[in-house]
Amino acid sequence: MSDTQNKTSPETYAATNIQILDGIEHVRKRPAMYIGDVHSRGLHHLIYEIVDNSIDETLAGYNDTIELSLNPDGSVTVSDNGRGIPVDIHPQKKKSALELVMTLIGAGGKFDKGAYKVSGGLHGVGASVVNALSDWCEVEVYRGGKIWYQRYQKGIPQCDVQVIGETDKSGTKTTFKPDSDIFKTTEFRKDVVIDRMRELAFLNNVLKIIVKDVDGTEDTFHFEGGIREFVKFTDNNRISLIKEPIYFTSEKDSTVVEIALQYNDSYQENVFSYVNNINTHEGGTHVTGFRKALTRTLNAYAQKNDLLKNLKLSLTGDDFKEGLTAIISVKVAEPQFEGQTKTKLGNSETQSIVESIVNEQLSDYAESNPSILKAIIEKVKSAALSRDAARKAKELTRRKSALESSGLPGKLADCSINDPEHCELYIVEGDSAGGSAKQGRDRSFQAILPLKGKILNVEKARLHKMLENEEIKTIILALGTNFGEDEFAAEKLRYGKIIIMTDADVDGAHIRTLLLTFFFRHMRALIEAGKVYIAQPPLYLIKSGKEQKYAWDDDERNSIIESMKKKQKGGKTNVNIQRYKGLGEMNPEQLWSTTMDPEHRSLLQVSVENAMEADQIFSTLMGDKVDPRRDFIEKNARYVRRLDV
Repeated sequence: MSDTQNKTSPETYAATNIQILDGIEHVRKRPAMYIGDVHSRGLHHLIYEIVDNSIDETLAGYNDTIELSLNPDGSVTVSDNGRGIPVDIHPQKKKSALELVMTLIGAGGKFDKGAYKVSGGLHGVGASVVNALSDWCEVEVYRGGKIWYQRYQKGIPQCDVQVIGETDKSGTKTTFKPDSDIFKTTEFRKDVVIDRMRELAFLNNVLKIIVKDVDGTEDTFHFEGGIREFVKFTDNNRISLIKEPIYFTSEKDSTVVEIALQYNDSYQENVFSYVNNINTHEGGTHVTGFRKALTRTLNAYAQKNDLLKNLKLSLTGDDFKEGLTAIISVKVAEPQFEGQTKTKLGNSETQSIVESIVNEQLSDYAESNPSILKAIIEKVKSAALSRDAARKAKELTRRKSALESSGLPGKLADCSINDPEHCELYIVEGDSAGGSAKQGRDRSFQAILPLKGKILNVEKARLHKMLENEEIKTIILALGTNFGEDEFAAEKLRYGKIIIMTDADVDGAHIRTLLLTFFFRHMRALIEAGKVYIAQPPLYLIKSGKEQKYAWDDDERNSIIESMKKKQKGGKTNVNIQRYKGLGEMNPEQLWSTTMDPEHRSLLQVSVENAMEADQIFSTLMGDKVDPRRDFIEKNARYVRRLDV
């Protein structure tokens, strides 16, 4: 444990440390207020709230192991070896502190700075909320040589806190089963759980987290290298410019700052930031401080050592982003969160603290590692030249657009209404499918943009190369959002839905992946806003006499065939099956009725549940390294349900 962490002794962590803010009568009526939603994301948030309590014990210096079990009955068990929730009688409420923690929102040690100096958990009062949203919940506390127990039904205690045995260990074990009356789904996804547990293990290098699945498999996460290993894990599919990540940690004014970073050969930036183990997706003052210090320190070093000679451009902050991977982890006593999803740090003092620490530590590193800094500055200079070339390409594109009456690409068949929220843009593969789509669409609100061949793989291309690609330029012009970090404006999007519609073969899948790579890398805000969709054209047309039906997968096809055969009552079997490989094989009426008609079509909405995992998948599939791509294919080949040969 860090020497900077001030421990509260087990003896002094008692009922008097538990402060009460409010009750939870309305939690079951308005669960989204506490966990975000009642779908998969909110469901998994229940686990994180309980785990966060255990990690608070880790941050306080008392817990080094968390065990999480996904049980056969759909319940989850989380146990730790911390001090155990206090069980003595609270002086104000005259009830066991355990019962208060589990039944009153705002009852917890993390509001008392004598118990916890810093604490995790975005909501911070999770145990009572988890209990309230569970069908049932059981807690065992190992404390003072005894095992204390209480059970709850839909948040209501079913018995008093009682001793059920003796023990020589300490800690807390919580088991809960989500309430199906509240959640749309109660099935936990192992991959989602593992991603978060791995992340927490990276951020807390003294912590070991064990995840046990229903099938008996077990995953253990323990990273002594902490966020240094986190950076290596993130950059696993890229070629690093330096052998070991740059790492430093320091404390100032009770704020602990820990940073690891390295540069790689890619053209993307990957900066992941955390406050008290919370992933601050929207960034905040800690990220601003890091960026300012990184730019200033590296720029000053380059000028001092004459590394910018022959460069006729001034370096900007954007130039230092290309190929950068960084993990920023800060521990703040009283974080203030803001932003759309409350995952943006607002503490103004944190910016100057991070800036000061990065300036000092990175300067020391630079002076001691001149060869590494030279390689980084060469990467930055290359990015600056690319930025200037991209600027010139944008200006050329703007001049061309200004000469055209509408500024829209000629191949775009636009819709007639001018209400973006009700308009749809179909990005279609090839002129043949584009022709069918144009004829079959509803012209009032559906626009068609046919692409010629495969678009550029943006994973391997700099901005100026992208802006030289005709298909990329066509998409940017059609969307109306402009392009580039400083100029992209999601609010100017001309369509409420962007629908990728490609053939159901290998080429179609490749084009779809190229488009998704483009949107993820350069217009991720559109994905996060729920604007990007994938069309689901049928795979089969099955005919029997005058009856015809469409099937979207093999199981549905087999079911339809079986049904048609039964209707023939033992007569001559006459079922014709047509396999669609290309959208152009369907006539306009078929394409409309199966794939474009809002009343009957099926669309997949593209979302990013885990930005880091998505980044790794795109860099694996579309990057330069062959071995990770081969490993990915071999690992996932058994999940393939359709193979186009």
